Amino acid sequence: MFGKRGLGEAPSAAPMAPAAAPPPVTRTQASVGSKPAAAPPPRTANAPPAAPPRAAAPSVNAPNARMQASAEVGETPEYRSEAYYRVKSTIFNALIETIDLTQLAQLDPESSRDEIRDIVAEIISIKNVVMSIAEQEALLDDICNDVLGYGPLEPLLARDDIADIMVNGANAVFIEVNGKTSKTAIRFRDNGQLMNICQRIVSQVGRRVDESSPICDARLPDGSRVNVIVPPLAIDGPTLTIRKFKKDKLKLSNLVEYGSISPAGAKILQIIGACRCNVLISGGTGSGKTTLLNTLTAFIDPTERVITCEDAAELQLQQPHVVRLETRPPNLEGSGQVTMRDLVKNCLRMRPERIIVGEVRGSESFDLLQAMNTGHDGSMGTLHANTPREALSRLESMITMGGFSLPPKTIREIIVAAVDVVIQAARLRDGSRRITQITEVLGLEGDTIITQDLMVYEIQGEDQNGRITGRHKGTGVGRPRFWERARYFGLEKELAQALDESEAA
Repeated sequence: MFGKRGLGEAPSAAPMAPAAAPPPVTRTQASVGSKPAAAPPPRTANAPPAAPPRAAAPSVNAPNARMQASAEVGETPEYRSEAYYRVKSTIFNALIETIDLTQLAQLDPESSRDEIRDIVAEIISIKNVVMSIAEQEALLDDICNDVLGYGPLEPLLARDDIADIMVNGANAVFIEVNGKTSKTAIRFRDNGQLMNICQRIVSQVGRRVDESSPICDARLPDGSRVNVIVPPLAIDGPTLTIRKFKKDKLKLSNLVEYGSISPAGAKILQIIGACRCNVLISGGTGSGKTTLLNTLTAFIDPTERVITCEDAAELQLQQPHVVRLETRPPNLEGSGQVTMRDLVKNCLRMRPERIIVGEVRGSESFDLLQAMNTGHDGSMGTLHANTPREALSRLESMITMGGFSLPPKTIREIIVAAVDVVIQAARLRDGSRRITQITEVLGLEGDTIITQDLMVYEIQGEDQNGRITGRHKGTGVGRPRFWERARYFGLEKELAQALDESEAA
């Protein structure tokens, strides 16, 4: 795209500018509005001279070779010179002085983009900036993204193969593709531009991020989860982390295709979701807990009333009767906070049939267990843990840390009575995601919680490409604890068949 050229070539190519360049205008100022200026003179008939042949831009390193965009999205620019950013800044400032943002806001996105492109093309012609057609198109797209979207992040957000976008300051943008993290050539103009984009994201959900409130959780319109932490807590500049959602929602059949679970295991999970078992999904960061939770909710009966509680609403249930609740941080005065526990407690007054907690991380775990024990069968939640047994231990410790002065045995009795199945998800060292265990909670023996694996994932080695190979294998359990529940829903034959198939695998 835009290759390196002499530092004095592009900026000096503005002899036809009628006046000095306007002072820089930040994104925040631009969003408030600007005074309309006279329209630029009519575009001259002479096209900008074409750039002379030049050497190709330096090649990117090996990890960036995996960052190929899909055909419909196009490739991300691999290299942008300092001259490019100086020209872009000059044209952007001239655009802000020229365009009336109040009128622009009244147009639809496509019309707005066309209007901006026309004005930018005229500015390029007036200032006699020397660039090729490809460079001009890249510049037009970048400026449109700055004004209407999320700036340099737009090409990454448009790609469906990216799982995470991690911005560590203005000059360090990383992405995760196929479980592997690599650095991109994308950068921001400065930390000020990055901060303005962070403000734009969080303001869409009624939140703020600044020095007085430097940490914020938010979401994008498509449901992607966003975390922002800014100085003084983030030393090297604003840090932005986006957990992207795929445009096409994954189904359980997709997990089978990817090898995350076997067909027999998928059938077992389907029965667990349909017969109203209380489920905990355990796993590490980025292991696919939320994705798995979304797939399991597909088997909820459409007639059931489902209430979800999340810190940042990202669950996407397809049932018609769903109520989505979201926590709220405190305001400037430090009041008005609504915690996860407040939401879970309020759920019990809303006649739910199932309660789904996006992530269990505190004292709300006790209220969730109480709900599971009082007629809200089929409730689900996720938490961070490395094994199913650790998940139950963490559940116990979260109740204790919540200030409940209950004997340990009483807490374990509540856990055993409430939780039916723990599903363990993991991200392996090759970046692949697998459901490694399906474990049911049997009961309490003395002071110890007894669990039983229905299916485990056995690692067998790795192939010639370094990908881990293995298989999902049943443990030989013929009648799990939730057998009677499956019989109640008429699913005992399907459950028996799935268990037999998993054992024979």
